[in-house]
Amino acid sequence: MSFKTILVHCDASPKLAQRLDVAVDLAQRHGAHLVGVHVQAPFDFPAFADGMMPMDDLFTSYEASAKADHDAAKAAFEKAVKGTHLPTEWRLVNGYVENELAVHARYADLLVVGQTDPDVVSMTPTDLPETVALTAGRPTLVVPHIGVRAKPGKTIMLCWNASRESARAASDALPFLAAAEKVIVLVIDPRSSAVGHGPEPGADVATWLTRHGVKVTVQRDVAADADVGSVILSRAADHGVDLIVMGIYGHSRMREMILGGASRTLLSSMTAPVLMGH
Repeated sequence: MSFKTILVHCDASPKLAQRLDVAVDLAQRHGAHLVGVHVQAPFDFPAFADGMMPMDDLFTSYEASAKADHDAAKAAFEKAVKGTHLPTEWRLVNGYVENELAVHARYADLLVVGQTDPDVVSMTPTDLPETVALTAGRPTLVVPHIGVRAKPGKTIMLCWNASRESARAASDALPFLAAAEKVIVLVIDPRSSAVGHGPEPGADVATWLTRHGVKVTVQRDVAADADVGSVILSRAADHGVDLIVMGIYGHSRMREMILGGASRTLLSSMTAPVLMGH
């Protein structure tokens, strides 16, 4: 089991090279076809033009900026794949990035995007990672804007709460989990039940993974007054985890927007790549 088509979002971010390094490494490990996608946003006609430059000049400026962004992204992609002998493809598409990426990802096995960097001004929407994870129907790997300390996939933490989202994430991550040296199933504040965690929380998912040849250990933890996302990040640091797997938005999205939630905490404070399924 492996990823045979990997799609990587290529914007003009100064952190694009870090994202490409991860995508290229994964493509080499899985013998995958690597697709770089650059999405050019449509020209927005200003509602009020009084006191602004003429419309023709505005469009000329837009075209120049869009071309510069595309050329920079393509150059970074070509530099990243040079000498790798990977089968690659470059796509330039027009539209809104959250919509176009979701559509193109449906014809791939894995989508690679970058975490939003609050210190960088970018045309890329700040909520792009969670938006495409929710809408693409494919696993989404989010690469931290600070880069990665190790190639993802040696020591993995699977966040398990017996929800549909965590089950989907675990299934999506099987190519990673089966190849890992160590997989920690983290269960936080579990409650035994016949319709969820079972009589021994974490045991059922560990049994399922073991049948796939995954090397599993189960860790049960208590969040108490702490945010669940902070507990996940803390345990990931304790175990030297290089990849976190989790379902996104286990609660309603509105509740997570208001109260925070593990998904939002990890998306804002991740220290290792996060593979999200929905």
